[in-house]
Amino acid sequence: MSVTGHALRWHGAGDLRIDRVELPLPAAGQVLLRCAYCGACGSDLHEIHDGPHAIPTVAPHTLSGATAPIVLGHEFSGTVVAVGADVDGIDVGDAVAIEPNYRCGECAACREGRYHTCRHFGFAGLMGNGGMAEYATVPAYMVHVLPAGFDLAQAAVLEPAAVALHAVRRSEIRAGATAAVIGLGPVGLLVCALLQQRGVDRIVGVDPVPERRALASRLGVPTVIDPQAVRDVAAAVRGATGDGVELAFEVVGTQSTFDAALGSVRSGGTVVLLGLTDELRFDAFDFVNNELTVVASVGYNDCHRELIDLVHRGVLDLTPFTADVVELAEAPAVLTAMAAGGTRGVKTLVQCGGESR
Repeated sequence: MSVTGHALRWHGAGDLRIDRVELPLPAAGQVLLRCAYCGACGSDLHEIHDGPHAIPTVAPHTLSGATAPIVLGHEFSGTVVAVGADVDGIDVGDAVAIEPNYRCGECAACREGRYHTCRHFGFAGLMGNGGMAEYATVPAYMVHVLPAGFDLAQAAVLEPAAVALHAVRRSEIRAGATAAVIGLGPVGLLVCALLQQRGVDRIVGVDPVPERRALASRLGVPTVIDPQAVRDVAAAVRGATGDGVELAFEVVGTQSTFDAALGSVRSGGTVVLLGLTDELRFDAFDFVNNELTVVASVGYNDCHRELIDLVHRGVLDLTPFTADVVELAEAPAVLTAMAAGGTRGVKTLVQCGGESR
């Protein structure tokens, strides 16, 4: 037996297709779901624009066994339609969010609980088939059952929220601290929301995009700076806080934003580096004399249950990230335009067919 549905598949750079895909019923340890929503991530757009970067095209990924064409999308939610053998705690009909990282469970990182840095790490939706589809099959360890009535559109935002939560945890920030967030894309905005949830009310956000700055203000960020309107971003942050911030989150991945983050923190401060780039340089003399710290943050582990609880209790509202929704059939054209530099809302969700709003 099997199910058949439509899926958005990456066949090559600039080559997205809605294909009809047949999925067998789940094997042992697997779960089949009808997808509801799937967020479009910058990593998806990089693959569409000039990939492959992470998508396996020659040798199958070690854990997924997949090669291109790949179903894109790693920020997804849905409803369980079938459960394989040896799966406990997940039932047909359950609403679920997917934590899409593959892990082997055997390498040193996995044994230490740091499965997000697994030696064979990969994402469903990049290194294996993901959630921009009517149906998806995933390992049961990726599945988080949601409370009754949980909004599946918000559930699709839990994945970038987990990136933000992991960074906030890595920062060890305390209530009453001061923080700057350099880059107010979805993850940066979610960092702001989670900092506020932890009692940090002195936050400075920095971004050149007016819509992002406006949303940051609506989310309660008290000071928002347009880097194109000031001569020196670090000086502007210091001017807004008196003596610089205790923590700066760099969420872009460029030399200029890294410089701004380092220049924004006070003596003894910490920069949390989320942005990805090939190389960064810094003034070691200044770095040492001010006893600065740089903490790297990648991905997440064990974040989804906390986030689900925060959203369910109404402490964290992800609805501002669910306004821009496109149908699955529209997604190839929309995502191709976005990959070429077109702009839309802060977060674009693909409605896959498993739920209508």
